[in-house]
Amino acid sequence: MPRSLVTGGAGFLGSHLCDSLIASGHSVICLDNLFTGNRQNISHLDGKRGFTFVHHDVVHPFDFDVDYIWNMACPAAPGHYRY
Repeated sequence: MPRSLVTGGAGFLGSHLCDSLIASGHSVICLDNLFTGNRQNISHLDGKRGFTFVHHDVVHPFDFDVDYIWNMACPAAPGHYRY
């Protein structure tokens, strides 16, 4: 079973990617700091075989043994950014 890490996995795009990967037989580690993501976007995956949620910010080191990394960790409308 391929292992995928989805950063930003609780966001709109990331949560749909998690759905697709689980349906395709991947084991998924969903990593999100929930700054713009929402836990409810992935709540239906809780308890599913091969799905793990990790509350973590990608700006801090992390170490997972995975085959694929899908980086969805970027706010689509970063209103909190200053120019």
